[in-house]
Amino acid sequence: MNRQLKGFDNSSSVKLFEGERVLVWAGLLGFLLAAICGIWVLLYGGERSPDGNVANAFSFNAAFGIFLLSTAAISPLSARSPRKRAFFRWALVLLALYSYGAETIQNFRGVNPRFVEDGSILDHFVGIGFGLVALLLVLVYIFFSIPFFQRQASLTRPEIVLAIRYALLTTMLSFAAGIWISVNQGRYTGLEGNIIWLHGLGFHGLQALPLIAWLTEHSSITTALRHRIIHLTGVAFTLGVIFIGWQTLLGNTLWEWTWLPILAGGCFLVTLAIGAAALFQARHVLSPAYWQRASNRHLAS
Repeated sequence: MNRQLKGFDNSSSVKLFEGERVLVWAGLLGFLLAAICGIWVLLYGGERSPDGNVANAFSFNAAFGIFLLSTAAISPLSARSPRKRAFFRWALVLLALYSYGAETIQNFRGVNPRFVEDGSILDHFVGIGFGLVALLLVLVYIFFSIPFFQRQASLTRPEIVLAIRYALLTTMLSFAAGIWISVNQGRYTGLEGNIIWLHGLGFHGLQALPLIAWLTEHSSITTALRHRIIHLTGVAFTLGVIFIGWQTLLGNTLWEWTWLPILAGGCFLVTLAIGAAALFQARHVLSPAYWQRASNRHLAS
């Protein structure tokens, strides 16, 4: 643990969100845009003639904001050099700004930003750009993910990095689902399949799995048991996403009592139960006094 990483402080004091203020602000921008869209939907409804829907912009902006904040949280643990982190940061922010703009403006204009039917040349250009941005986002995130599977990253905060590895696997499944939606020219497949569930749930691994690891890190659980818990949680969540993808690939709805949805639900229940147990073991983190001490340590450093 005393080994120094080039251009990186590998001490146990590596903090979540450290050095990622720009990504945090980009994520908060998504919440601001989602709030604007949400207020509009409440006042005037979501649909905008002929093909737009402000409700879609609301959900997209909120989801992208959560995605950016989750990425900002884990980025300091990648053991990347500051230069490479800066490249990823600004590439992601630029892609996010285009996505926010296209999704929000086009839906307010009554145009589906992804699948343009009767729009102008500009609308078709924006739609093509949206597809290109989605592909670039996948490539940029693959670049971001690779260091987490190398030994250097595991020297930062081992439990959280282990959880991040599983989370990145489910994230890649979500990206694959997004590409599927683009190729399919829509979210529906087969008789009742809806790809959007696979696309959305995989990304939530970025919040759920590192959070559980963070809770075990702040508990009295032994290191060996922490690793077993994180492996079990990661495998359960990943299998849940795979079962959902399998059911969707068959063109079936998730809301039927067949073995794939039941297995998926069981996997997510296991993840939830482990998370609740980890929270119970680390329940002191809910105390205001804990956060005051943490804030004092941060100011002192």
